[in-house]
Amino acid sequence: MRILGIDPGYERLGIAIMEKRENKDFLVYSECFQTSKETPFHERLLLLGKRIEEIIQEYKPNAMSIETLMFNTNQKTAMNVAEARGVILFQGMKCGLEIFEFTPLQIKIAITGYGRSDKSQVTEMTKRLVKIDKKGAKDDEYDAIACALTCFASYNTLKIR
Repeated sequence: MRILGIDPGYERLGIAIMEKRENKDFLVYSECFQTSKETPFHERLLLLGKRIEEIIQEYKPNAMSIETLMFNTNQKTAMNVAEARGVILFQGMKCGLEIFEFTPLQIKIAITGYGRSDKSQVTEMTKRLVKIDKKGAKDDEYDAIACALTCFASYNTLKIR
C-alpha cells in the first residue's frame, strides 16, 4: 500500500510517498516543492496542482494523507493555504485517491505520543521511525512523512482500500 503524505502550503509544499511492506514503513520519495514569491498566486496554485498530479501519476499511491489547517493570527496566509489545500484535494480526488485528513494534534500524538510536541521533536522522531537517505531535507518533507505515517498508524480504523 502507498500513501501520498502532504504538508500543505503554497510557498513550500511537503510531499512524501510512503509504502508499507511486510509491516514496515518505507520512504519511497520526498520533496519540498517550492514556488516563487514573484509568481502570481493563481499561477502558484496551478504549479501545485500540476506537481501533485505528476507525483500521483508517477508513484501511483492508494490514498492521500493531508494535514488540516491550524489557523494562526495571519488570516491572509491561512486563506492562501486553504486555497492550496483545495487544489491538492481536488487533484487527489480527480485521480481516485482516498483522502484522509489529520490535525496537527493527531499527527503529533501518532509520531511522538505527545500532542504538545514541538516541530523539532516531530522531526527527530520521524527520522527514527523512517530511514531517510537524503541530506538536507526540509521540515516540510518531514511533516509530509509524519502525515503519511499517521495514516499508516491509523490503518485499522481507516479501512484503506
